[in-house]
Amino acid sequence: MDLMKAIVCSKYGPPEVLRIESCERPIPKDNEVLIKIYATSVTNSDIFIRSSKVRPLMLIPFRIMIGITKPRNKIIGQVFAGVIERVGNGIRKFSVGDKVYGLTGFSLGAYADYKTMKEVNSKQGCFSLMPRNIGFEEATSAAYGGLLALQFLEKKNIGKGTRVLIYGASSTSGIFALQFAKHLGAEVTCVCRENKFEFVQSLGADKVIDYSKDESIAQLEHYNLIFDCVGKARKSNLRNECMNHITNKTDFISIDDEALLLSSERLVRIKNLVEEKIVEPINGKIFRFDQIVEAHKYVELGHKIGNVAIVVNSET
Repeated sequence: MDLMKAIVCSKYGPPEVLRIESCERPIPKDNEVLIKIYATSVTNSDIFIRSSKVRPLMLIPFRIMIGITKPRNKIIGQVFAGVIERVGNGIRKFSVGDKVYGLTGFSLGAYADYKTMKEVNSKQGCFSLMPRNIGFEEATSAAYGGLLALQFLEKKNIGKGTRVLIYGASSTSGIFALQFAKHLGAEVTCVCRENKFEFVQSLGADKVIDYSKDESIAQLEHYNLIFDCVGKARKSNLRNECMNHITNKTDFISIDDEALLLSSERLVRIKNLVEEKIVEPINGKIFRFDQIVEAHKYVELGHKIGNVAIVVNSET
């Protein structure tokens, strides 16, 4: 039996429940590829899965989907970038040696050396060739932030002069949304903490607002689109007031308005945006594999900039 290292979550709880173990390496079926993972990310979704801290109304559905007393798959993690090491006989789109990136969906399992994936999109995940001009750690940022941002922004008519407000602009999805909206010609106002103003301005923000100060409410203008990139669970007086600064309430959108769609076609579009240098994926911090507890603690604080990547394997 071939083994691999993996980070396992044997019960719901604080970051300390995570530990590194040797686990059986998966074997790809005819319709699967085996991916050697070089990088993963710690996302807010990972925090919810590990802790099981969700809104009360969501607790029962969450436990049914993920696991009653512990995660059904003890190896959690949803974002990955790596290299295809083996392909099943039925695989047509990919070859050994391809660099790929994607999400594992409900199958989880990205916190490990290896993961098997089907090349067909499903709730169990999606992947595509990763951008050629970035590394594995940056690719995890592109996959997660890009899928979240484009799922909502591609539905909207954003063009030259469109006034867009991005709440949580320094988050993984916010960074992608900011750059994408600027590319389309929008005037973008970014909401974040004051210590992140310079960062979002370096990415093209036209105006900046500090959500933590009530006096900032007076800076709000009228917007064609408001995109909440932190989710409804995090509230502020400024966020509540935003609803009064948009004509059509359907143009106030949040990343948790609907489930994330796992689309390899969208990953291809993200790849093109990154390769054309329209969007730059950004990691605020990168942790080693054995620093997973520290990484979860850091993300759980809620003040990160960009993506938080984990190095699973190093390129030789």
